[in-house]
Amino acid sequence: MYAVEPARAEALRRDPEPRPLRFRPARAEDAEACAPLIFASGVREFGFFLGEPVDWCIEFLVFAFASKFGRFSYRRHRVAVTGVNQVAAVLAVHDGRSTWFDDPHIALMLLLFFGVRRTIRMLLRGLVLESELPAPKSSQTLIAHCATRETMRGTGVFSALFTNALHAGSMDGDGGRQIVLDVLVSNTRAYDLYRRLGFVELPRHGPVSPRLPRELESVRMGFVGRG
Repeated sequence: MYAVEPARAEALRRDPEPRPLRFRPARAEDAEACAPLIFASGVREFGFFLGEPVDWCIEFLVFAFASKFGRFSYRRHRVAVTGVNQVAAVLAVHDGRSTWFDDPHIALMLLLFFGVRRTIRMLLRGLVLESELPAPKSSQTLIAHCATRETMRGTGVFSALFTNALHAGSMDGDGGRQIVLDVLVSNTRAYDLYRRLGFVELPRHGPVSPRLPRELESVRMGFVGRG
C-alpha cells in the first residue's frame, strides 16, 4: 500500500520560530519520529488496510521502517530535519524498477508483527486498496508517505523537501522516468498543493472497486514541472 494524503498540510498551528532545515536520507534510528508522520500521511488508507487501533498501526510502522527492505523501509524515505536534528517532514521514493519484492516483504512484516489470522485479512484488504493505489510501473517513480510535523505544516517544509529530493536525483525525473503520486479525491488541499508543485491529474484507467470504501477514491497525478 502506498499512503498518499500529505498530513493535512495547511493545519493552523505553526512553529512560532521557523528553524533552519537540512535534508538527508532517512536512517533506521528515525523510525520513532517518522512512523507517526507516515501514519498521518494516510490515516484512512492505513485504517482500512491494517484495521487496527492507531497505536498498533504506528508501532507496526516503527517496526517496518527499521527494516532494510520494503516500501516502509527507511531506505525508501527522505527527511527534512531541523537544526537540532528533529524530523520535520518525510516522503518516500519508490522506484518502479525495484518494487517487485515489496508485496512478499510486506506480507512477511505483517506476519511477524500481527500473526497469521490478522495478516490474511490485511492482505485481502490490501489487494482491494492496491486496485486504487497501484504500484509504480517500471518506468515510474512513485512519491508517497508525504507528511509534515504538525507544528510546521503550512510553512513550506514539504515543498522544500520535495524540491530537494528532486534536485538531489532521488527521483530520477530528468532521466525520462515519470514521477507520480496519489491523492484522495476528497483531499482538495493536498491536490492544490501538488498542483503548485507541478503535478497534473492523469487519466483514470479503470472504475473504483465496489469493495473499496468511497472515501478512499483517489487520483493519480504526474509531475510535469512548474510553469
